Amino acid sequence: MSQLRFSAGHVWVRVEGSDAIIGLSEYLQDQMGEITSLALPDLGDLLHAKRRMGHVESEEASSPIEAPISGEVLEVNAEALENPDVVNTEPYGSGWLLRVRMEDPRELEDLINEEEYADLTTEV
Repeated sequence: MSQLRFSAGHVWVRVEGSDAIIGLSEYLQDQMGEITSLALPDLGDLLHAKRRMGHVESEEASSPIEAPISGEVLEVNAEALENPDVVNTEPYGSGWLLRVRMEDPRELEDLINEEEYADLTTEV
């Protein structure tokens, strides 16, 4: 795993230049079980930090997905939409969800680092 930041909603962000790759954490997919469907924003949509950006469903649960940062959706992972189980098998790799052009990189300061996230999720 490269340097990731995590939201309280168990969504990760990996910065690549002025863009951010966004996905669901391994912890979240473990808690939900096998992911069966994803609803994600469209290309060009604007995300707003801490607001709903999509929805994830599994055989055991259903949950909204909260945007960890604000920005414009540049790319949606078609593979994850077609085969949502890739989120279970490769949550930090090919199971990413969106590429977003960050509106305000300072929003990353509101997210926690990998070590803090690991501490948070092992205490649960």
